[in-house]
Amino acid sequence: MIKENKLHAVGIIAEYNPFHNGHAYHIRKAKELADAAYAVVVMSGDFVQRGAPAIYDKYTRTTMALSCGADLVLEIPSVFASGSAEDFAACSVALLNGLGAVDTVCFGSESGDMEKLSAIATILANEPAVYSEELRNQLKKGVTFPQARNTALVTSGAVNEEDASILASPNNILGIEYLKAIYRQNASLTPLTIARDGSGYHDPQLTPERFCSATGLRKALRESEDRFNEGNSVFDYVPDPVKLKILESKPLYCDDFSLLLNSALLRLSMEGIPFQNFADVSEELAARITKQLPDYHSYEEKINRLKTRQYTYTRISRALLHILLGTTDQLAADSRLAGYAPYARILGFKKESVSLMGEIKKRGSIPLIAKTAGSETLLTGAATAMLRHDFYCSHIYQTVLQAKYDIKVKNEYTQSVVIL
Repeated sequence: MIKENKLHAVGIIAEYNPFHNGHAYHIRKAKELADAAYAVVVMSGDFVQRGAPAIYDKYTRTTMALSCGADLVLEIPSVFASGSAEDFAACSVALLNGLGAVDTVCFGSESGDMEKLSAIATILANEPAVYSEELRNQLKKGVTFPQARNTALVTSGAVNEEDASILASPNNILGIEYLKAIYRQNASLTPLTIARDGSGYHDPQLTPERFCSATGLRKALRESEDRFNEGNSVFDYVPDPVKLKILESKPLYCDDFSLLLNSALLRLSMEGIPFQNFADVSEELAARITKQLPDYHSYEEKINRLKTRQYTYTRISRALLHILLGTTDQLAADSRLAGYAPYARILGFKKESVSLMGEIKKRGSIPLIAKTAGSETLLTGAATAMLRHDFYCSHIYQTVLQAKYDIKVKNEYTQSVVIL
């Protein structure tokens, strides 16, 4: 039911890397479950949470989303878009809550059981003493954080082994982090979940008659030599409007950033700037990076060479990306103190959603930024630094895109928001 004197909008946290049929289904079901007139998407920009460049730039992915059911797309600040699951979720929830016009958030999960997800999220949000002590004990043993967390949950008696296994699935993990953020921030958001249907999150295969994973779609796009052929099987897994964008768009991958990464590592070493100054880089990992510094390796090869039992591929990938993009521990700490999302930057919207943006301007607690020019004057302190970092990250992406394909690409000062 649409609430009196307030437009009803559902929030969706996404990356759309790239957009596929499962995403279109999620938007449609989210509106249906929330009985919402609008879907507001907060989306990663040009770099995503697993510590990699998005396969297509943020404006291309925004167009895909708007053409398939989204009404407004906002950018998750880059400091946290490629951060840990906890930071990514905290920022996304803060952004949706700050709009004032979104009252539900709908996320996909392998479990689909809100009661179980909420129970685990409550424990993780409150961190009872018996759980915290066991978590510390497990981490001292050198196991990964996910393993330590699961063991602590079971050993402390907080959950049984079956329920703890929920944390082995990627979308469940993110869903629990969203719930945790809602509880900790006391956000005015009602959570809803949709059981994930189709391939697993990391499933690299495209299976007929099933929703594919974004991982599988990226793999197919990368390996397909006839990517621009309409008969290509990847087109069976994306909505018609997305097919058109894939045909005209240029993809980027981790290895396209190899030269920039190696150059950044060499420059920082020469200038005596410790690698551990950057987010997600421990002293031990910094030492491993330094040891391998003289050898040139591609981005993905470097990740694999640095990977250990304790440092997962994704953790290494995020750490190297933070170094490449200049995301320091200090910037991340200042950004958390600024409330994670002290502004809402518009990437695109549908013409018929103008009333929604009017509602956000009236009810929101954070500035709504539609134009790059002059936007920094709306902000102060850490918020200004965050926005400048957004610009910098996208300009890095755009530079690599131009160099790889020898094309002219609009930058953050010449690119307008997408309007459909």
